[in-house]
Amino acid sequence: MANHQQPKPDDRSDNVEKLQNMIHNTIENIEASEETLRYTDSEEERQNIEAKNRRREDSIESFRNEIRDEARDNK
Repeated sequence: MANHQQPKPDDRSDNVEKLQNMIHNTIENIEASEETLRYTDSEEERQNIEAKNRRREDSIESFRNEIRDEARDNK
């Protein structure tokens, strides 16, 4: 028997809300890791956390760009 499942329709109605949640969670992760930075004596760990936070900041900017794209597409 062949499996003839139809793909789910592309529902983008809640993309902005999901992106905003992702931004919020990423900011919380940055804040938590900055708290960790205050208590670490390891230079290697400090560098790793700072690098990860830079990547998180890049992600936040990408999320914001996606939100702008969604707003433009929904006009």
